[in-house]
Amino acid sequence: MDEIIGTLLSEDVTSPDVAGLRLPEYYRGNVVRREDTSMFEGMDSKAKDPRKSLRVQEVPTPQPGPGEALIAVMASAINYNTVWSSIFEPLPTFGFLERYGRFSEQARRHDLPYHVLGSDLAGVVLRTGPGVNRWRPGDRVVAHCLSVELESPDGHDDTMLDPEQRIWGFETNFGGLAELALVKSNQLMPKPEHLTWEEAASPGLVNSTAYRQLVSRNGAQLKQGDNVLIWGASGGLGSYATQLALAGGANPICVVSSPRKAAICHSLGAEAVIDRSAEDYRFWKDETTQDPKEWKRFGKRIRELTGGEDVDIVFEHPGRETFGASVYVARKGGTVVTCASTSGYVHEFDNRYLWMSLKRIVGSHFANYREAWEANRLVAKGRIHPTLSKVYPLEQAGQAAYEVHANLHQGKVGVLCLAPREGLGVRDHALRARHVDAINRFREQKV
Repeated sequence: MDEIIGTLLSEDVTSPDVAGLRLPEYYRGNVVRREDTSMFEGMDSKAKDPRKSLRVQEVPTPQPGPGEALIAVMASAINYNTVWSSIFEPLPTFGFLERYGRFSEQARRHDLPYHVLGSDLAGVVLRTGPGVNRWRPGDRVVAHCLSVELESPDGHDDTMLDPEQRIWGFETNFGGLAELALVKSNQLMPKPEHLTWEEAASPGLVNSTAYRQLVSRNGAQLKQGDNVLIWGASGGLGSYATQLALAGGANPICVVSSPRKAAICHSLGAEAVIDRSAEDYRFWKDETTQDPKEWKRFGKRIRELTGGEDVDIVFEHPGRETFGASVYVARKGGTVVTCASTSGYVHEFDNRYLWMSLKRIVGSHFANYREAWEANRLVAKGRIHPTLSKVYPLEQAGQAAYEVHANLHQGKVGVLCLAPREGLGVRDHALRARHVDAINRFREQKV
């Protein structure tokens, strides 16, 4: 592995140099183990600790099959699906691997007693399998996490509708929180060359998800002048939604949980920010009863910030805690678009505010191939910036996942894999110089 790292860090490395590297028989990856799936039984979700279940383990190196690529992972990042996997909620991911393993002989390799997690990466192509033409060893890449088969016509208009659609590193094995990763070659996209490895690894999943959710015809179809309510607006997902809203000429109303997070949203350019903790919104009276008076108080506060207008779009991902309020505050004919349920999957709302006001609820999940490329293109052009706040070494990915689970983070939390330190991997220094302050906006310690 040292030989691989040394070669990849060289500025004059060539494709034949990388193709000639010897592959190790084993590599280190962050895994959850099938034998541990009952370790948190009976515990409240908030008490489950990813540091106890997410372990660094040496695992055999997979060989790329047809249409696949083996990547040397320089850096990765934590997403909420890694948190779910590490606490075995809503169920252990080994059921996903078993089902995928039944799909084909090639997929059977994924059904293992360990699961290498991670749905983001920035790195270098080491090997490609038969039938891969676009990419070659030495290419510097990032990966989106959409894994599809496309043998059904259902996915050919929107690849997210493929019956065999899966999220790489969550519903498949060999993910990005590791020294090596196995991906389908059509997951690969060019690395934005003004970013470091850790910066380039952080936007993939969340930026693409936010792009489909807000901008795409498959989501809310954001337009200039829209008022957009964004929950968790300084978090991993919301920070990209805020940037996309601003870039598209919309007016984000950012909901956060602390003055520090409010300050970040203001630094992004958002003018309307609600600190829900300071204003003490309590949408639930108890575990079973919501409080419509709090919905109304929240709606009134939004109108104070928008000049009397209700929101056109609600960018939803907390789920149970906020969904009733989200449906209520959307304007007549407005859209609530949801991509997750980090506070609970069972949503409750007063349907009168939906049907009588002709509102829409749109389900959105990751992004199709085209949407992922468009989202990455905005990053590569310096229009959307990483929201990286902290970086951990590979050995401390469990701590990184813990901070995301406990909402102690802001923006994205990165993980160094083969990159020996932060700050490496930049080639377009001129573009970086133009945007360096925006790139470092979320950093606790600027590099």
